[in-house]
Amino acid sequence: MEKSNFKKVQMVLFVILLANLLVAGLKIIIGYTSKSASMTADGFHSLSDGSSNIVGLIGIYFASKPEDKEHPYGHSKYETLAGLFISIMLFFAGGKVILGAIERFKEPVIPDITIVSLLVLVFTLIVNIAVSVTEYRKGKELNSQILISDSMHTRSDIYISLGVLGTLIGIKLGLPVLIDPIASLIVAGFIIHAGYEIFKDNSYVLLDGEAIDSEDIRDVVMSFEDVKGSHKIRSRSNLNKIYIDMHILIDPKLNIEESHELVHNIKNAIRDKFKKDLRLNAHVEPYNEDN
Repeated sequence: MEKSNFKKVQMVLFVILLANLLVAGLKIIIGYTSKSASMTADGFHSLSDGSSNIVGLIGIYFASKPEDKEHPYGHSKYETLAGLFISIMLFFAGGKVILGAIERFKEPVIPDITIVSLLVLVFTLIVNIAVSVTEYRKGKELNSQILISDSMHTRSDIYISLGVLGTLIGIKLGLPVLIDPIASLIVAGFIIHAGYEIFKDNSYVLLDGEAIDSEDIRDVVMSFEDVKGSHKIRSRSNLNKIYIDMHILIDPKLNIEESHELVHNIKNAIRDKFKKDLRLNAHVEPYNEDN
């Protein structure tokens, strides 16, 4: 990721941090004053959104550092580590909500539902939708793992807020008060699921999971007439760069300069095919009938 893009990601995270803190504060205040466990749980989840923004800002700060002797591939995986940390925060937040719901099952409390509390919830729901959509688009535009991970985190707020809104309206219409802690458990389910999705995506990158199917890469390589075969194709990536290693069997009549140009053309062809910043390491071997 270019230095200018890191700055743009930092700015997006900072603006979203302010929005999340506003949303969290409103939900927690209204949740406590109205004695709604589900809204309070939703507020703490929104507060964890703000915490994840801070983690993202720290991760981006380190990820933006240039390559050095100790880190010849750069520091971009700090962004991936930040994503994993966000998932862990979500697991803890989900556990906290579950414990709170259990307490409400033991000692049910009737929420004090007002028009103001419902309007605040609708307002925060609109803010969450705007934040999630904007953050995801910016993540794709800037090739930022942390923005995409954080948008998945925020997206769960949308479904959670809808559930809380339905719960409060249901109690207002006369449904049993136990629907409130039940809704809190559903909130916890969304939180834990979001944490799992973020953990899965970022751990795949951190553990060098395959970035592009090797057969798709082979199809591009074999489209060149001078290439007679290819094997040991491996790829790994984050959202910013793809690293590919492979062995290429070529016509032994090609000289060094022609072989170099061939590898360069293969690299450009793969880059054009998959629209990614590419680092290619190709081991060239002369082709013969025994290969």
